[in-house]
Amino acid sequence: MNRAGEPVLELRDLHKAFAETPIIRGVTLVVWQGQRHGLIGPNGAGKSTLFNLISGQFAPTSGDILLNGQSIAGVPPFLINRRGLSRSFQITNLFPRMSVAENLRIAVMGHHGHRFTLFRPVANLRRVSSRVDEHLEKLRLQHRRNDMAGDLAYSEQRALEIGMALATDPEILLLDEPTSGMSRDESAYVVELIREVTEGKTLLVVEHDMSVVFDLCDHTSVLVYGQILASGAPETVRADRRVQEAYLGEEAA
Repeated sequence: MNRAGEPVLELRDLHKAFAETPIIRGVTLVVWQGQRHGLIGPNGAGKSTLFNLISGQFAPTSGDILLNGQSIAGVPPFLINRRGLSRSFQITNLFPRMSVAENLRIAVMGHHGHRFTLFRPVANLRRVSSRVDEHLEKLRLQHRRNDMAGDLAYSEQRALEIGMALATDPEILLLDEPTSGMSRDESAYVVELIREVTEGKTLLVVEHDMSVVFDLCDHTSVLVYGQILASGAPETVRADRRVQEAYLGEEAA
């Protein structure tokens, strides 16, 4: 474990190009232990590509990614997860025809080393069952435990997916546009839930909606055309003329 104040995640002069097209163009970024770091930017800025690089979906063209001081550039996603990084996706990624509790149980079993438990009844895994109950309570989903995940309201599905990511007890959690496609009320609900269930966790949140990041995060970085345009406290970033122009330019377009 890191001592307080040490970096959990570092991006060093990170580049990613597809064929001859550069998408990420020299990103250097540090996420410190316990920090709630928001990454914002207009459409087409490269936010999803950057997240995919960090979580192992893509390998960088050049540069490095360090998790707790060790390079994870090009490492497969499942190994990155075992090293303490977990993510939720912009598009809900659940087992829709399994119950809420069963979805959580799969995530908890993986964390506790029961991936290949074929003959021992799940009900006998008391530690797993206890953890599932804890997560259901934190997610405010106790009353939906036996419902199919695909039958949940959209905001509840997002909450469940975040809970599954947290069930692996990550040192850093990546959230990819957690309020995408939600109404204002749904967004407010999910932001408050994230604040509660990630208390004390290191968080990196990618969002298009500046208000979500400014409400949730204590540090904000702005990505524009694959480069970091500004980084700092939310109020400082909000007042930056370059940031305002980047978003106003997108709205005008």
